[in-house]
Amino acid sequence: MKSKSSASVFSLLVAALQVCFFLLSVQPTYGLGGFPVKKLSRKTQRSLAGNLGGGVDYSSALLIVVSQKKGEGDFSKVQDAINAVPVDNKNLIFIRVLPGIYREKVTIPVEKPYIILSGRNASNTVITWNENAGATGGTYFCATMTVLASDFVARFITIQNSYGPGDQAVAIRISADRSAFYSCRFLGFQDTVLDDSGRHYFKNCFIEGAADFICGDGQSIYEQCHLHTIPLLNGAITAQKRLSAGEQTGFVFINSKITGAGLMLLGRAWGPYARVIFALTFMDNIIFPQGWDNWNDTSREKTVTFAQYKCSGPGANSAGRVPWSFELSDKDAAPFLSSSFVNGEQWIKKMPTRLTRATNLIPKNG
Repeated sequence: MKSKSSASVFSLLVAALQVCFFLLSVQPTYGLGGFPVKKLSRKTQRSLAGNLGGGVDYSSALLIVVSQKKGEGDFSKVQDAINAVPVDNKNLIFIRVLPGIYREKVTIPVEKPYIILSGRNASNTVITWNENAGATGGTYFCATMTVLASDFVARFITIQNSYGPGDQAVAIRISADRSAFYSCRFLGFQDTVLDDSGRHYFKNCFIEGAADFICGDGQSIYEQCHLHTIPLLNGAITAQKRLSAGEQTGFVFINSKITGAGLMLLGRAWGPYARVIFALTFMDNIIFPQGWDNWNDTSREKTVTFAQYKCSGPGANSAGRVPWSFELSDKDAAPFLSSSFVNGEQWIKKMPTRLTRATNLIPKNG
């Protein structure tokens, strides 16, 4: 008996050491484009370790339906459907939002990952609210939708902050890793999309605003997106907040287009190492010739990465650009032109092909 017990203890020690070696193996290194990769926090390491083990079936999902018409759905509010998702959820949850204007503030809590929020047409499926930063205690608290959980997807839906000009009024705040958005519309004036933190992928989305309307320190790709500007005095499309050379964060726009009215900057350096790249993007005649702003800090001109790559249209003319921005070569642009910039090959998934009603999550009188 003593021999078997010792062997059992030894096996447990070996298993524990293997986990420790895995966690310690995530060390600072040099990644895409030669930029140093920051060391991951222990919390992030545990999250990655958990995902390496699988456990989530991406081919199927549990279905919840939201509708404002009585008897047509399981819930009449989007937030009620999200509240029904179990804490520490391990199943893919597909929340189908039927057409309607949903006047509510929505939060995806950190403990509820693997949610897909899907309409059928963004033009008639709208989540809207109208709070501003001054009324809620700050920019981070006024968002119509706040995403705190990892592995979130939204499709074919409009998210709007209808407050209007005069203060920060966020349509969506994304403070979570591995979020994807397909054919969505984001409407606001200032800080429309607070792309706060984590890796994100936007495809075929419409984003409208007037000042810093894509902002934050996310590591994000915007592919085939339409950025539409509303004229206000000296507005900017982006305000990226990269804080150090060691961060992999930045905004990359690929095969997108910029339209609107008035004159806009491509971006302002919210952070001292802000990084924004427009690649293969059409720019209408609404871009200030200088293109970029240093946030009233000339020292940032030495550390930011503001660049274009083979952009087109009258607003893409680089002749008047600030001297501290540049045109990327084919070689320098390559690391930013695929989903590998956000490690998308690891987490961007196809939509599930099988949906099963989540009867255990739906109220009996629903």
